[in-house]
Amino acid sequence: MKTPFVTKDQLEAICQAYPTPFHLYNEAGIRQTAREVNAAFAWNQGFQEYFAVKATPTPEILKILREEGCGVDCSSLTELLMSERCGFSGEEIMFSSNETPAEEFVQAEKQKAIINLDDFTHIAFLKETIGYIPETISCRYNPGGVFTLGESEEGFQVMDNPSEAKYGFTKDQIIEGFQTLKAMGAKHFGIHAFLASNTISDAYYPVLAGQLFQLAVELKERTGCHIQFINLSGGIGVPYRPEQKKNNIAAIGAGVKEQFEQILVPAGMGDVKIFTEMGRFMLAPNGHLVTRAIHEKHIYKEYIGVDACAANLMRPSIYGAYHHITVMGKEAEPCDHKYDVVGSLCENSDKFAVDRMLPKIDKGDLLVIHDTGAHGFAMGYNYNGRLRSAEILLKEDGTTKMIRRRETEEDYFATLMWD
Repeated sequence: MKTPFVTKDQLEAICQAYPTPFHLYNEAGIRQTAREVNAAFAWNQGFQEYFAVKATPTPEILKILREEGCGVDCSSLTELLMSERCGFSGEEIMFSSNETPAEEFVQAEKQKAIINLDDFTHIAFLKETIGYIPETISCRYNPGGVFTLGESEEGFQVMDNPSEAKYGFTKDQIIEGFQTLKAMGAKHFGIHAFLASNTISDAYYPVLAGQLFQLAVELKERTGCHIQFINLSGGIGVPYRPEQKKNNIAAIGAGVKEQFEQILVPAGMGDVKIFTEMGRFMLAPNGHLVTRAIHEKHIYKEYIGVDACAANLMRPSIYGAYHHITVMGKEAEPCDHKYDVVGSLCENSDKFAVDRMLPKIDKGDLLVIHDTGAHGFAMGYNYNGRLRSAEILLKEDGTTKMIRRRETEEDYFATLMWD
């Protein structure tokens, strides 16, 4: 069972100050998650979580994570600038992009971020763009083939297809790339890889770590390069469905440690730092999209219309992604009504739930859509002229703070060139 991090009474009080729809974040949960991640990898002296800004590009959230010791992973010029304004600098920033415009490499180097190259050709491009190769540099690795963990004890299968992904160096390319970068002045090297998304399995990170640790040993032997860090990237998922089991981050950290001690330590590489980029794991469960039922429709199916739409949460419409829904105040009532819960866009895919069994929903009911703290607001857009909602922080003391106001019509018109 999924339980909201607010009560109905709390939420009704919040809605008196902030009209629905809005994204609500749980400061206590964010801090607790960050502390659990740091504790799970405390065995590695250089450990750093680089929160993926793309997941939740909201300054107040980034500042909370910085207070908890996190860095940031940026993928664009705007994310770099936002991170700088939030106080991140130097090696607190990892810049991982692809098909990167020259000005973004210039800005990354200006901020002294660690640059993570996505392609062999970017080596020469970086040199041409900023005039030199930084002493610390990273490369993204793509092993090709199909990555699978098979069937876990919970019956969950992890499988992805790196050979179809546009990212990263092949093995031969990364070996040649390290040799080339070393000859061009690089002294400290990192390896980065992302092989599967939203894994509900404690085995994913340890298996990935084992592959990258073996690669690191081979790279050291074949190139003589100093491997300073290994970035496991993201991929640790969250249980969007109530029947799914939550990942055990302590067990995941212990599994990576076991691989570290079996592979890197005997190779004389016990000083390698471990990095992660867990945007979804850090934020998704700590955010709700709060919306209110405003219409009901009875035709060939039963529909509940809400005041949020896919412009507020795109994932269900483009991925068919499941997000759990709680009808506030009716948690104990039987789920004996089948609904499509829909928004107002002129797109039939604008549905938060399809054939979902829920308690009877009446106009005016508040609905909490769970696990929207990552890749929720961030993926918002303005189709049909719909305006982005506000973001509200539920602080540790129970008070609330608006951390991004809702858009206005004037915001929407601001970039237009009127005759």
